[in-house]
Amino acid sequence: MTHWLIVPVVLPALMAPFIVLAARYHLSIQRVMSVATMLALVALGAGLMWQTSDGTVLLYQLGDWAAPFGIVLVGDRLSTMMVLLTAILALFVLIYAIGSGWDTRGRHFHALYQFQLMGILGAFLTGDLFNLFVFFEVLLIASYGLMIHAGGNERLKAGVQYVLFNLLGSTLFLFALGSIYAETGTLNMADLAIRVQGLEPGAETAGLRVAAVLLILVFAIKAALVPLHFWLPSSYAEAPAPVAALFAIMTKVGAYAIIRVYTMVFPAEIEATAGLHGTWLLPLALVSVAVGALGILAAKKLDRLVTFAVISSMGTVLVAVGMFSQVGIAAALYYMLHSTLAAAILFLVVDLTRHGRDTLQLITRAPVAGAALTAGLFFFGAIAMTGLPPLSGFLGKIMVLQAGFAQPAAVWIFSVILISSLVSVVGFGRAGSTVYWKANIVEPDPESEATAPSVMAYAGVGGLAAVLILLTVFAGQVHSYTQATSAQLFAPNTYLSVVLETPGKLSDPKGGE
Repeated sequence: MTHWLIVPVVLPALMAPFIVLAARYHLSIQRVMSVATMLALVALGAGLMWQTSDGTVLLYQLGDWAAPFGIVLVGDRLSTMMVLLTAILALFVLIYAIGSGWDTRGRHFHALYQFQLMGILGAFLTGDLFNLFVFFEVLLIASYGLMIHAGGNERLKAGVQYVLFNLLGSTLFLFALGSIYAETGTLNMADLAIRVQGLEPGAETAGLRVAAVLLILVFAIKAALVPLHFWLPSSYAEAPAPVAALFAIMTKVGAYAIIRVYTMVFPAEIEATAGLHGTWLLPLALVSVAVGALGILAAKKLDRLVTFAVISSMGTVLVAVGMFSQVGIAAALYYMLHSTLAAAILFLVVDLTRHGRDTLQLITRAPVAGAALTAGLFFFGAIAMTGLPPLSGFLGKIMVLQAGFAQPAAVWIFSVILISSLVSVVGFGRAGSTVYWKANIVEPDPESEATAPSVMAYAGVGGLAAVLILLTVFAGQVHSYTQATSAQLFAPNTYLSVVLETPGKLSDPKGGE
């Protein structure tokens, strides 16, 4: 048992109340402590990922109570990769928030930011479904506060909509957990996988099947899968820029939960849930890609355009997930890394544009302050998000298309992804030329007091862009890692034996040993 595994959850959980109680009126102290925490989380994430890179599964038992009776945190290739991604994203978003002054517009920004990270990191590391629900609620409660940070009627309206949709998801989640516990007597994912695998063929499994359907609906809401995506455009567009950028990882929590639960607990080979995910997840993911692309083309505001780009990118992730093959999950994981960084960059660039422009409407205006660098970053983010070469979005989509070759719906996969990519290029091109290029032919307003964003704000966006470039340069190594991760997910014997502390061999739910 390693104690390092709980530190990514405990560290922000302790830092948040410290900021509230000891540094409430000292913004400089809050900033220093928050940045120090982010740096520590990046180091922890890198260390944990290094430990698990050889296939090792790390376990932490709270109170030294063994599973399935005690609460466990589990670190494998997938969860530690997501922890490191979250930490890197949070560090550069926080740098932007400090540089742009967003953290001065509300007293509790840094405390809520820490609680948000606690919930996200806990969701990636937890080893049982009930605590997945608990961490979902922690991150959602914090996100409610961050959503309405700095106030405003539109932001409050979007926040209420966001709360209502997520409360619906939480209610369905509780119903699903109750049904699963009634059928199996456990919520520990490793124990649940063994018990579901051990069900006799032909046994009564209606309750378990209903629970599995409810679970995937909950995760689809979190992942903004069409038609369960209605909460996302207004919520992300109206949220403060650093908050929206951090929220880029929240949709990935939904995708992560689908991958984790439906490869280990409810795999396709289990009779009780056979055909559950493959029959409708892939078609709806393709619809999400198309709807997102059409939203990009039809958007009249720059922030709305980016939110629809998030929907389209999540659709691409879920297309790869919906294949439920090793090559598909490997492609999905690589594209998850890419799309998280690309979405965060674009949300922050939108805020840079807002900083020197009186509107985000896609209409010509006077040149914005710092237009050249901001336009360059938008161009970079647009190339990444639409999947144009040479950045990681292009490589990620190639991986998804390669995974789709073996699928019966290969023609649909290729057609939707390629056509939607073209539509997205047109939409981003129209927006960029209108906001940044055509603006130069309009005479500047002599009364404008717009000032260029701070160097620190640009540093936050530049840091994310640098990580995206590294993801492109080292695409081969990263893809090898995601392939090994996918293989580990589809052969969870090591995970099960470590969590349940079984010295002998366990029967693999995939049919091996």
